[in-house]
Amino acid sequence: MQTVLIILMIVSALATLGVLARGIFIMASGKDITGVKSNKMMSYRVAFQALAILFIIILFAVNRP
Repeated sequence: MQTVLIILMIVSALATLGVLARGIFIMASGKDITGVKSNKMMSYRVAFQALAILFIIILFAVNRP
């Protein structure tokens, strides 16, 4: 159980990093004038970040003596 939670936490953290980098590239390119794509990437980043935090909380709860 702990190994699965750690793997899920790492995957969600890497997904957060990937979405963050993609959002930065979208904003830096200057093609997204309206900001729709940037806002969508930010929403995905927040969701993946919340998921990573949730896995950390569950991991702490499982390891509690």
